[in-house]
Amino acid sequence: MARIAGVDLPRAKRVDIALRYLYGIGPFRAVEVLNLAQVNPAVRVKDLSEVEVARIRTILDRDYKVEGDLRREVAMNIKRMQEIGAYRGLRHRRNLPVRGQRTRTNARTKRGSRKTVAGRKRSKAKK
Repeated sequence: MARIAGVDLPRAKRVDIALRYLYGIGPFRAVEVLNLAQVNPAVRVKDLSEVEVARIRTILDRDYKVEGDLRREVAMNIKRMQEIGAYRGLRHRRNLPVRGQRTRTNARTKRGSRKTVAGRKRSKAKK
């Protein structure tokens, strides 16, 4: 069982795919870490030796911010923006899209399900 940064990696998956289960590790960084650790990306997690897992773990601990530390940093950045009254902080506080997306239509994921408003339907054009 490979456990890195407090996360159990899925045993049946390839190592380059399994590393993506860590918060802060994507496709590019996963391959980059494996190259530094001199581990073949095509090998399965269950076939890794303890030495290889230890090399991956030390590289991640030394060079990259992942999981809890990264989550904490992101949360602190959002909290700082809210406290200083930045526009992005206000958008976070109101639970609206932060990066300039439109909200008249779309943005359903961020705004939640539709709330029906009386008299909102379009009236037919008068002849």
